[in-house]
Amino acid sequence: MSINEQIKKDFTTFTWVLIAVAIAVNIVVGQLVSLLKLPIFLDSIGTVMVGVLAGPWAGGLAGLLTNLIWGVISSPVAAAFAPVAMVIGIVAGLCARYGLFKTWWQAIIAGLIITVFNAVVAVPIRLYMFGGITGSGADFVTAYMLALGKDLFGSVVVTVFTSNVIDKVVTAVLAWGIIKALPQRITTRFSGSMPTAA
Repeated sequence: MSINEQIKKDFTTFTWVLIAVAIAVNIVVGQLVSLLKLPIFLDSIGTVMVGVLAGPWAGGLAGLLTNLIWGVISSPVAAAFAPVAMVIGIVAGLCARYGLFKTWWQAIIAGLIITVFNAVVAVPIRLYMFGGITGSGADFVTAYMLALGKDLFGSVVVTVFTSNVIDKVVTAVLAWGIIKALPQRITTRFSGSMPTAA
């Protein structure tokens, strides 16, 4: 199947509806976590769900649109991280295509894989656009590392990886749990849907 054919197959009416719902979930949950200054984000649960159910292209688009819209309505910082959100959706979709997300422990592995790709894209943005500080709860980790005498690059790498490894694993497991709880008549409407094991 060519890329064009796969994209047409992935982007059904149900996929567009799922993307809209996912964007709303991402922004509401992410904004709530941000207000509470928690050291995680939980702003990509919807993106991961779209990636798993509708494939990597749809997941990437859900992530990209989430952060661009979020950036316009309330948080310019979120818009700067739109490429990160896009990568999260793409990697989640690819993990699902390769058989992860069938069980909770496979979702944990997928979360770890997403964390690695997330860090590769997020560290340069955090460093060069924001000087390492974005105003999120994870800044406490950066401040702590700097207080220990670490340099800014090392502090940001540690911050991005440690805050995201927890966040992305929790996000992946939550997405797996939500998808598993959905009726099969809904999940089978998407091209990337897969049966989940117990």
